[in-house]
Amino acid sequence: MALKQHFLDTGFTNSLAVTSLFIRGSGANITYVLVYVDDIIVTGNNSFVVASVLDSFSRRFSTKDPTDLHYFPGIEVSRTSHGLHLMHRKYIMDLLHKNNMHMAKPVPTPLPPSPKLTMASGTPLQDASQYRSVVGSLQYLSFNRPNISYAVNRLSQFMHRPTTDHWQAAKRVLSYLVGTPSHGIFLHANSAILLHGYSDADWAGDTDDYVSTKGYLIYNGRNPLSWSSKKQRGVARSSTDAEYRAVANTAAEVRWLCSLLTELQIQLPSALVIYCDNIGATYLCANPVFHSRMRHIGLDYHFVRDQIQAQRLRVSHVSMDDQLADTLTKLLSRSKFQQACLKIGVTKLPSS
Repeated sequence: MALKQHFLDTGFTNSLAVTSLFIRGSGANITYVLVYVDDIIVTGNNSFVVASVLDSFSRRFSTKDPTDLHYFPGIEVSRTSHGLHLMHRKYIMDLLHKNNMHMAKPVPTPLPPSPKLTMASGTPLQDASQYRSVVGSLQYLSFNRPNISYAVNRLSQFMHRPTTDHWQAAKRVLSYLVGTPSHGIFLHANSAILLHGYSDADWAGDTDDYVSTKGYLIYNGRNPLSWSSKKQRGVARSSTDAEYRAVANTAAEVRWLCSLLTELQIQLPSALVIYCDNIGATYLCANPVFHSRMRHIGLDYHFVRDQIQAQRLRVSHVSMDDQLADTLTKLLSRSKFQQACLKIGVTKLPSS
């Protein structure tokens, strides 16, 4: 509270979208402060203003000498003239050594396309603590690695009763990380400001309960900002139903990002685009006539239509070959997975 009060007293406002973010705008100058426990990032478009903020902060609190951003809660940051590369190389290596997997043979994908994991496959583990520890660590790692999001989501569904097959699948994900420790997200410095997202669903993909997996991938220009891979709340009666629910989930995330970017004083175009590869769901978003057939879907999903009618959102059809959210909702073959990683922006550390 003392930290928050200091920022408020020095002209900052507390973000409504992210409580740990503080923003101060004065004329053409804009300054951001992001707080994570005792680690703080201060940045802005005027180096003198940033220096004055750091100076006022050091007079009030005991601080270390400020340095360029290199490491922030487990994320390693490498700066080039073209942008920032974010990765978890040290975190991955520590995880591999902790589980004696650092010498494992690398594999090309986190999970194989077949056979699919089920609740009953394998025999229950006598001690599930290591499995739960590994999956928990992978959940944190997926914040910067969208290409393992689906695998981590799948493994998380067996936390209550993991089996030997589930443990072998978790070790396969670790084997994949052995060959890709330097992979991460590259944020391009010259990217245009254009928020758009990809939405997808794997209809009845879980053979245990036939619940669909939804996924989204949201970009600002060329830079991936947000992604998710989760099971839906209930069974979808059709692929259109599953895809429409996924679009609604993506739209909610897009609106939240819009609120955040507006607080950051970043101007966005009026109508943002969500790409969906299901024609029925695309029509359903814009055509009120179709809603009479979808009364079984909760009314909270129909806010997509309201966003479109207010011209704040547009849902467009995209071919399956161009659907970048595929890797978040289903298992892909080796070649398709590697192509998907390049498309969604997961790259290794640039040699420069």
